[in-house]
Amino acid sequence: MSENSNSFMNNLNNPRKLSLSELLYFWLFDTRQIQGYGRQVEKFIALIIIGSVLAVIIERIPALEIKYSEALNELNLISILIFTIEYLLRAYTAKSNEAFKDYKYPRLRYLVSFYALVDLVAIAPFYFAQFVSVDVEMLRVLRLLRLLRMLKFSRQIMPAWIEFKRLNHGRSFRQKVFALMEPSGHSGRLHYLVDNFIVSWIALSIFCVVIESVDSVHQLFAEQFHWVDVVAFTIFTLEYIARIYSAPEKAIFKQIRWPRWTHFVSGQALIDLITILPFIFEHFLPFNLDLRFLRVFRLMRMLKLTRYTSATQTLFKVFKREWPVMAAAVFVMMLLVVLTASLGYLFEHDAQPDKYPNIPVSLYWAIITLASVGYGDISPITPLGRLLTVMTSLAGIGIFAIPSGLLASAFTDQLKLDREEFRRKIVDAYKNGELNQAAHEEIMAESERLHLTSEQFQKLLKEAKQDLRDREAQLIQYGHLMLDVKEHPAYTADQFGIIVSQLRLLHKVLGQELLTQKLTDVSPPKQEAIQICAMLSKASTR
Repeated sequence: MSENSNSFMNNLNNPRKLSLSELLYFWLFDTRQIQGYGRQVEKFIALIIIGSVLAVIIERIPALEIKYSEALNELNLISILIFTIEYLLRAYTAKSNEAFKDYKYPRLRYLVSFYALVDLVAIAPFYFAQFVSVDVEMLRVLRLLRLLRMLKFSRQIMPAWIEFKRLNHGRSFRQKVFALMEPSGHSGRLHYLVDNFIVSWIALSIFCVVIESVDSVHQLFAEQFHWVDVVAFTIFTLEYIARIYSAPEKAIFKQIRWPRWTHFVSGQALIDLITILPFIFEHFLPFNLDLRFLRVFRLMRMLKLTRYTSATQTLFKVFKREWPVMAAAVFVMMLLVVLTASLGYLFEHDAQPDKYPNIPVSLYWAIITLASVGYGDISPITPLGRLLTVMTSLAGIGIFAIPSGLLASAFTDQLKLDREEFRRKIVDAYKNGELNQAAHEEIMAESERLHLTSEQFQKLLKEAKQDLRDREAQLIQYGHLMLDVKEHPAYTADQFGIIVSQLRLLHKVLGQELLTQKLTDVSPPKQEAIQICAMLSKASTR
């Protein structure tokens, strides 16, 4: 937190020193203050923007506009009211904003700033329509102008863009593209916004694919679904090209002769390619394909989400680490399934030859019974078969719970290991003093990969620094410690020198006989203790 923020917090403890403008700015708009609500206000405004934009899109569909006209008007009035209050409060608190408080007329300077003009554009069409007589065509244009409310997102995008330019000053275009696509010390908040933007379009495209399968919905929103698919294809294609172009900047590809080809055949790149293939097949191939197949194939876009969350990476680590245990549990499950199916066939085949004709068909009944309580489509009627079903159901409760318990426990342990590994990296990076550029980039990249919030990162950083200070405090008292020679050779040499000096002093004070006796009592054999004292005697006479 900056000095201005600290002084502001000190003044906050004494409300008499703060004006109403300063208090409102602190609580509502200053996103740097953890105690305030600036971040929550920004998220709330973002949701209102998205809702108002969706309302404009729905108004373009005549059937929905007629049915929900009152609700849409109420939503528009609520959004206008919120945006107006925000505009007036920002103008009122401008003199507390660091960007404008040094001007002679800070509020006037804010009113002519870019952000204020964007806020004004968001509400101007409504008030213009209220005070000026407009025809139907003009009213439609004014409604479409409400889409300009998306420009209000520039309040989050512009600072991130300025930070990104500062972090990448003097770097090549390819390095900038890589910093935008992958977490690194040069990514900044803009990479986080780009990731969220792509994830939002993945979620939107998947949602559209799912509800598009409803014929009535598809007929109503056919045009909107088409444009969502076009925009999603454009975004995913640009992302795919950008990742291939910047692949040589990736650390694991720098020593490879063909880095772009290596990236092209990697799992994540193949997933990215699969997400854009359905659109290409549907619009550019000379022959027609089954549209239902292409729609369902677009659901493969869900796999893109694996890149944007560390949970899937952690899950892969868990499977790799616990595979022997998981394999043993699966083996027990399969053994029980086959045994149950065989006994079910033995007990029920004569009574129900159509439902238990052979063991492979009985496997279906065994799996359903073990995993749940069965669907009722196949059920035993003999006493032994029913007894087997009861025992199988009870056994399934425990057997099928084993892999889930193992997976949950291992997943939690892996999260702790990742955090500890990250803290260890911070400690190692700070061992030689201040961080160098490479170490800083590695730590920031790991922080973004783990999707740590700024509060979590600062907490881990504080714990790592405290751990480093504790180690240094122990090293200061290295005369009382046994040090690792390989890890701390210099400290070990100093410790040895101190021990030798202490022994020479003890040799002078106690004499050779008493010191030999004491050394023999501690650990060395008597002959070795005599040799040590003889060496100390020679050293003392020099």
